[in-house]
Amino acid sequence: IYDLIFTGNMSSRKGLNGACSVHEYTGSFIGQSAHFKMTSVCGHVMTLDFIGKYNNWDKVDPAELFSKAPTEKKEANPKLTMVKFLQVEGRGCDCIVLWLDCDKEGENICFEVLDAVLPVMNKPRSTERTIYRAKFSSITDTDICNAMNHLGEPNRNEALSVDARQELDLRIGCAFTRFQTKYFQGKYGNLDSSLISFGPCQTPTLGFCVERHDKIQSFKPETYWVLQAKVNPEKESSLTLDWDRVRVFDREIAQMFLNITKVAKEAKVESVSKKEKVKQRPLALNTVEMLRVASAALGMGPQHAMQIAERLYTQGYISYPRTETTHYPENFDLKGCLRQQANNPYWAETVKALLSEGINRPRKGHDAGDHPPITPMRAATEAELGGDGWRLYEYITRHFIATVSADCKYLQTTIAFSIGPERFTCVGKVVTSPGFTEIMPWHSIPLEESLPHCEKGDLFPVGEIKLLEKQTSPPDYLTEAELITLMEKHGIGTDASIPVHINNICQRNYVTVESGRRLKPTNLGIVLVHGYYKIDAELVLPTIRSAVEKQLNLIALGKANYHQVLEHTLDIFKRKFHYFVDSIAGMDELMEVSFSPLAATGKPLSRCGKCHRFMKYIQAKPSRLHCSHCDDTYSLPQNGTIKLYKELRCPLDDFELVLWSSGSRGKSYPLCPYCYNHPPFRDMKKGMGCNECTHPTCQHSLSMLGIGQCVECENGVLVLDSPSGPKWKMACNKCNVIVHFFENAHKVRVSPETCDLCDAALVDVDFNKAKSPLPGDETQHSGCVFCDPVFQDLVELKHAAMRHPMHRGGQGKRQGRGRGKGRRPGGRLNPKKPKDKMAALAAYFV
Repeated sequence: IYDLIFTGNMSSRKGLNGACSVHEYTGSFIGQSAHFKMTSVCGHVMTLDFIGKYNNWDKVDPAELFSKAPTEKKEANPKLTMVKFLQVEGRGCDCIVLWLDCDKEGENICFEVLDAVLPVMNKPRSTERTIYRAKFSSITDTDICNAMNHLGEPNRNEALSVDARQELDLRIGCAFTRFQTKYFQGKYGNLDSSLISFGPCQTPTLGFCVERHDKIQSFKPETYWVLQAKVNPEKESSLTLDWDRVRVFDREIAQMFLNITKVAKEAKVESVSKKEKVKQRPLALNTVEMLRVASAALGMGPQHAMQIAERLYTQGYISYPRTETTHYPENFDLKGCLRQQANNPYWAETVKALLSEGINRPRKGHDAGDHPPITPMRAATEAELGGDGWRLYEYITRHFIATVSADCKYLQTTIAFSIGPERFTCVGKVVTSPGFTEIMPWHSIPLEESLPHCEKGDLFPVGEIKLLEKQTSPPDYLTEAELITLMEKHGIGTDASIPVHINNICQRNYVTVESGRRLKPTNLGIVLVHGYYKIDAELVLPTIRSAVEKQLNLIALGKANYHQVLEHTLDIFKRKFHYFVDSIAGMDELMEVSFSPLAATGKPLSRCGKCHRFMKYIQAKPSRLHCSHCDDTYSLPQNGTIKLYKELRCPLDDFELVLWSSGSRGKSYPLCPYCYNHPPFRDMKKGMGCNECTHPTCQHSLSMLGIGQCVECENGVLVLDSPSGPKWKMACNKCNVIVHFFENAHKVRVSPETCDLCDAALVDVDFNKAKSPLPGDETQHSGCVFCDPVFQDLVELKHAAMRHPMHRGGQGKRQGRGRGKGRRPGGRLNPKKPKDKMAALAAYFV
């Protein structure tokens, strides 16, 4: 890409955040020589969130989130330090050209970038223009050069429409979600969802799935009868005829029709009609159709398909994958795109024939004014893309070739028969010109039994007439493809967000994906939707969200005021929220039928420090401990196993400790259920285990078991994992770094003494004589894990195996021994690795 817009040499380097590259070169810009810097961002630079105190679920009334709670823009990924990176690179620049994705989200990111870099750029002279926007739909030579030669300006209204959607979804979603989650998780123990979430788009999406479930449940099958006749045009052949009445629901009437047709021995041909028919080639491909096909035919979930499409786009294989348009612009180079595919063995013959005979103008579709349809932009092979990437690319390419191919033409023959007073019909189809079905064979006309040559008045002997008894069948559960169609029809979500909403209802355990990618609602999903219908149907019906989407589109077009739309919509939902809270008993009645109270859920595990009775461990998400006597619930770290820790008690509150573990290849640590929820010291936060506790004398605390500063993260401390023996290890109390050491040692203890070189705590190791790896048949040794040459062969650095981000971890200050000073250790983590800790880490994971 860069070779297209500059002349001369280019230098490339990594930016300060390590995630984005910076390419520098000299070239021409608007007729003048210029020095270019080109870099990127990783999605949104900023995200919208409430200010600090309003993120505390325990201290804030969810009703305040509609208006009182102030919001602020925060960095979307603080670890990337994207704002600082952009400011460092933008300092001293005269102009900025924005090459973000050309949709509303991309337009919004344009202004996020501008907010970061404009303060550090050179000030323009008088009315000199410094901000430019490139509009492009694919990453090809032609499109990039054309965009650079026709630079425009970023669209403020489109960016505002995204801001409005973000704020509405944040305020409405958080208010309902917090209230529902706290109310129901405080009463029921087997909901099996860590978040009882509500979303202005997510909930109507779930509503469609439950609506189909309700139709299935309420369906009552009806018996009906069909008259089936077979005639024998030749001795050894038979032709099955379809009854013109189709079916009847009365057995006696059906039997009457059977009796009067059985009398006739011959079937008379009443008419023979032949008609040329056309199966139209497809419209050009847009996002929604691509997602439908990916789910229905390729077996890919919408979000997975979208991720693959985005990767194909950024690699230059396809055009921009987010578009509502199904009509190619008049100046679109269809032949140029087609020539790119002339050498692929899968469709080379079809493409070459089209190029030599002339392509067909694609059907006129819908022009949404955003991007051209999804089109292959350069040739690819299965070896290049592999797996799902190739399968999606192949479909996009075949679809494109089909849009410029001829229609499929076939001859349909219909023969009408009479057997006694009853009429029957048979239909046959013969393809005369396959057209686009050659490249999309799954759309081809199915081969059927050939019909006999006959004329009006011909007679054929009747072979068999019988009555078939059948039953009406219920509809099946919605497929993802059908759900996408419903969402598009009712204006729920956008082409970009539809996959996210479907993924959310799966992640929240509201629906499960069954065979054929059908979405079956869970008990929780069903109860929620029925509860919304009972209290306020508009919370789950698509009508109100569809109306909001129209208002957001008006903001994008500059026809509606951002503040007025925001204020009006929030006022509506605030009223609905208060009514919902007042009427929650209606939904609770439904919950009582399907779910068990906290007190009746879970298995006894550890003793409560207040009443000394056993608390119950509730394993369903979110896992927690509940004391039915005190009526208290204690949250626990998620995505791991919890078991009792040797019946040991916390010295502060007398609660029995429990042990959390992420598995044999992961990390583990003990925690006090009470301290985990009610931090005992100022420098601790909610969600900290014993490995972060700053108690000065407790044998399980950071003060007693901390060894040294983490080799990867800034704030972490490597803490001895006491229960891990005989496969001893220490693990970081912030990140997922673990260090295996002293396997088969009898005892490993953290010494009160520290290393003179790196200030890490020394470790006392005691081996059995038969298994001691120490020199000179020694069984005991004390030294620094990082610096001691005796230990260097016994230490191995790894990453913990994690199923998910582990749990909420605090960022409190570390105290007591075991806190490294950040010096480079004098020894090595492994004798084969570099001395520097970070270099050692990098070497392990390259």
